[in-house]
Amino acid sequence: MRRLPIPTRRRAATGAAVIAAFALAGCGSRHSATVQVVVIDDVAAPFGSGARLSTAAGAVRAATTEGLVAFDAQGRIVPALADRWIVTDDGRSYIFRLRDGTWPDGSPITGESARTALRRALAGLRGTPLALDLAGTDDIRVMAGRVIEIRLPRAMPDLLQLLGQPELGLVWRGKGNGPMRLSRDGAAAVLTPIAPEKRGLPAVAGWEAATVRLAALPAAQAVARFNAGDADVLLGGQIQDFPLARSVGLIRGGIQPDPVTGLFGLAVLHDDGFLALPENREAIAMAIDRAALIAPFGLSGWQATTRMVAPGTTDDDGTVGERWAGLSMAERRSEAARRIARWRDRSQREGPVQVRIALPPGPGADVLFERLADDLRQIGIEARRTRAGADADLRLVDVVARYPGRAWYLNQLSCVARRGLCSADADAEVSAARAAPDRAQAIALLADAEATLTKANVFIPFGAPLRWSLVRGSARGFAANHWAIHPLMPMATPPN
Repeated sequence: MRRLPIPTRRRAATGAAVIAAFALAGCGSRHSATVQVVVIDDVAAPFGSGARLSTAAGAVRAATTEGLVAFDAQGRIVPALADRWIVTDDGRSYIFRLRDGTWPDGSPITGESARTALRRALAGLRGTPLALDLAGTDDIRVMAGRVIEIRLPRAMPDLLQLLGQPELGLVWRGKGNGPMRLSRDGAAAVLTPIAPEKRGLPAVAGWEAATVRLAALPAAQAVARFNAGDADVLLGGQIQDFPLARSVGLIRGGIQPDPVTGLFGLAVLHDDGFLALPENREAIAMAIDRAALIAPFGLSGWQATTRMVAPGTTDDDGTVGERWAGLSMAERRSEAARRIARWRDRSQREGPVQVRIALPPGPGADVLFERLADDLRQIGIEARRTRAGADADLRLVDVVARYPGRAWYLNQLSCVARRGLCSADADAEVSAARAAPDRAQAIALLADAEATLTKANVFIPFGAPLRWSLVRGSARGFAANHWAIHPLMPMATPPN
């Protein structure tokens, strides 16, 4: 097979980092140790499947089913089934050279089998926002025995980030290809690293690594297990459980927040009654003091926003700014209260407007609701809390961005995502951006879509999500990162 050319735009990635990690795994004395990981999630979650993976299911899937590329502990893209790749100068062709290895059934990893597995993975995402993110990746070609190309109708600078998602793990004849092997111990997942030479990588003399045992538990039980010294790492913390982290003593370990971006706010679930008018939905958004909303949690550096799209995305052209920038909090609430009173007069309603807000259980969610209820009370709205999944008017959305582009936010709030109200006009503008002939036009269309969605007031943003972990001082292979992705294989690497 001919050697892949050195790219002129981007340097080809190699498997050197992975081989180095395996070499580290051969050092040290704790080869037989078991790393105990607990995830805040449903007890059965480690063995979940489908196109929408939970935290625990995503960690297990990524550990047992490699895609073309993967994430390391720092959230960077590293080789997986593909040991190197190049990107053409126009960004419209990604060429992957697959490693010289076999699938779990012993058959060789070839361009044909990888293409088949990748097409199957993409097909399984239909009807999800991730499928929208990956639109245009269906032209997959076999160039040689172990070389495939993804040819794109437009440049997709975030494609590698998407291909590293656990949902894009490649399955061949019902099984994934490591880097860890899964067994079950009751409700816990036991993950055993696979030797490098069995995965098509160079053998490492004396190679050994620890086993990872992963269990999913409700938040209070997960934190109690960590406090008792029965877990090395706790993953999956969100705002509703954050106060529980304060019970952890310094000698037990540290709180590790991830500097993530994404959607954190309230989805509007229907458009009847008070919520029928976009200006009434905007009144709710105007009334919320976002900084005060998060102040009780003591989060330094937390970024509030009134935008549907987090500021600072890679394709933010600055045409859409923060809302109500020229108004003080008092002025915003005064205008919101006038809208409430006007609607009440027109509809001949007496007393405060009632709004049901669905939030997950947890002490952090209790604090969040108290702050929201106080803000809305000041404009004549009485907030009632309902549990997640119950009938409600507004529901908390708390999702970490998978890549730094504007389209991720718009796809998450699209009609395909079915989070609540949506805008067909905004979806059409995003679709036009996907088909745009050049990047400048695509960016302009995405800005138009954000403006359209903002005018519709279908989502009430607060700011960045909160993700946190607990990590014992002796734990290895963990790093906070922008995607809150914490692969298990690095945690199995013993210390030097």
